[in-house]
Amino acid sequence: MSLFTNKTLLITGGTGSFGNAVLNRFLRTDIGEIRIFSRDEKKQDDMRHEFQAKMPEASEKIKFYIGDVRDIQSVRNAMHGVDYIFHAAALKQVPSCEFFPIEAVKTNVLGTENVLTAAIEAGVKNIVCLSTDKAAYPVNAMGTSKAMMEKVIVAKSRTVSPEKTKICCTRYGNVMCSRGSVIPLWIDQIRSGKPITITDGSMTRFIMSLDEAVDLVLFAFEHGESGDILVQKAPACTIQTQAEAVCELFGGDKENIKVIGIRHGEKMYETLLTNEECSNAIDMGNFYRVPCDKRGLNYDKYFSEGNAERNTLTEFNSNNTELLTVEETKAKIASLAYIQEELAKEVN
Repeated sequence: MSLFTNKTLLITGGTGSFGNAVLNRFLRTDIGEIRIFSRDEKKQDDMRHEFQAKMPEASEKIKFYIGDVRDIQSVRNAMHGVDYIFHAAALKQVPSCEFFPIEAVKTNVLGTENVLTAAIEAGVKNIVCLSTDKAAYPVNAMGTSKAMMEKVIVAKSRTVSPEKTKICCTRYGNVMCSRGSVIPLWIDQIRSGKPITITDGSMTRFIMSLDEAVDLVLFAFEHGESGDILVQKAPACTIQTQAEAVCELFGGDKENIKVIGIRHGEKMYETLLTNEECSNAIDMGNFYRVPCDKRGLNYDKYFSEGNAERNTLTEFNSNNTELLTVEETKAKIASLAYIQEELAKEVN
């Protein structure tokens, strides 16, 4: 963590699952300060007490800022002396964004513009923004707003020297056991004696842990170039497979899984890299990097010259990645700290 020694890190939307994962990873290191920026004072108070209890020796490194990414002045108030930013503030629930799309625009698009503008003004050195697989070939308001967010990020990266401020974006799929995700719901349903409800058993989704989400952000922070979009080569599984794995872990009845149908704005599978992005994506081992298109607005020369070469890589989605079996999915789920805590309750 030498890159973060005595540095100040700001996390927007910091009371969420990602912010908690970063605090758990960073707080006992030699980082100088972590600022949590969000609009919910109750969640901030809960987080303050939680980390005072479990990390009393390091909790003074956390500073809390009430504000909203929609309000640029509140963002500016939290920006003084910040070295790095992880921008995680977002509206993420697909159905709610379908019903209130302008709210998704205000937070995900205009809020990102505010964060980047304030960061550049303050001379922040490195910003990593968090996006979603739903931004690739978007079919819902949440994905569309995140796709526009990515365009804002890439465009903003062109306006500032990377030596002054580097701006990257990460794109990842479903994070298991994050706030609002399906596994905690299924556990509650099993404990209540209710059937597990799934939308469509053949639907596929990328799956990753919160720690892997943090790993991706750190990889982008260290290895990304300004304007990049970075993705992890994540595995996937069907919803049916994931539900059966949770049943086996928590004693649910696999014969009692109930299909309720696809919700507003849902896809049958998710895409992490579009076919078009694959044309110039760079394979970095466990990750792909999509460089910013640095061509200018003068397209005259492209009528007479161009680049006919492209990668052989094609669309990277949750149907053509590694599909996990029930046993593999169960092992991945069982490795999560949240699941281990919930399983311990079963014993007690």
